[in-house]
Amino acid sequence: MTNIKGLLKTAEKFVKNTREGLSSVVIGQVKVKDLILISVLSNGHSIITGVPGLAKTMLIRNLAKLFALEFKRIQFTPDLMPSDIIGAEIIDLDSNGKKHFRLYKGPIFANMILADEINRTPPKTQSALLQAMEEKIVSIGGETHQLPHPFFVFATQNPIEQEGTYPLPEAELDRFLFNIEITYPESTDEFQIAKRYPNFENIELKAAVKQKDLVELIKGVEDIGISEESLQRIIRIVQSTRPGNTAIDHVKKYVLWGAGPRASQYLAHAAKANAMIKGHAVVSDGDIDELLFPVLKHRMILNFAAQAEGVGREEIISKIVERS
Repeated sequence: MTNIKGLLKTAEKFVKNTREGLSSVVIGQVKVKDLILISVLSNGHSIITGVPGLAKTMLIRNLAKLFALEFKRIQFTPDLMPSDIIGAEIIDLDSNGKKHFRLYKGPIFANMILADEINRTPPKTQSALLQAMEEKIVSIGGETHQLPHPFFVFATQNPIEQEGTYPLPEAELDRFLFNIEITYPESTDEFQIAKRYPNFENIELKAAVKQKDLVELIKGVEDIGISEESLQRIIRIVQSTRPGNTAIDHVKKYVLWGAGPRASQYLAHAAKANAMIKGHAVVSDGDIDELLFPVLKHRMILNFAAQAEGVGREEIISKIVERS
């Protein structure tokens, strides 16, 4: 039986070290940092959406340093090919001049991947991540290769510039636990950012958390309790995003497709991670409610009426929660 008190004490130290480490290089954005932390503890992948210059890349790079994880950044461009991500078998010559195939491992073979501006590459290349994100393996030349453990994908998107971008396939979107929106910093935070420039770029973070401890905490999330009532509430909310006879008016009028069963699974597990970082042994309604928007909004497809009337996913989710 898991020692819950011991688990929560370890988690408390882990969260403290992680928050302090990230705060030394990225000022503010407390909610974003916590969502990224929950994503990692949930063993999940996340999209970070925000305009350029908000430290998205710096945040993930330094997170990998804090956790002593191998980090690789992949710049997604229109000419990027699947083999540029996962690798390929290439023809090589041995010492005797004979030809043979040699495995070239792509940048996907790392613990933490930053898929920078993921929507700038065509869906064919984006789909190279599908198997890696779901099964933690890749297929090259008819053979299957295991990816490092743990393995995380964080993708970034620019919400403003749409020219030269491609929508992410729905199957790929569904594999992301969260869609995290990073906004402009508060005035006091931006003052500190300007004051410290460019010195913050020279800060060298050391690993604050052992990789072994991180893996144990990820496994420990499973031992956080969640009641049947909370699970039923999660399922009720997720099912309420789907248009049908029992749907609320906002969903019937504006939603084309709602969230699938994976949303229920991810939300329940992420709520456990959220409870753990707060020192809770059991999931509360608050632990669930804080994660509804980042879990659900990229899993809902709105119709033309929603676009025409300026109705967003946040408004629809809020209406659903009011009825839950």
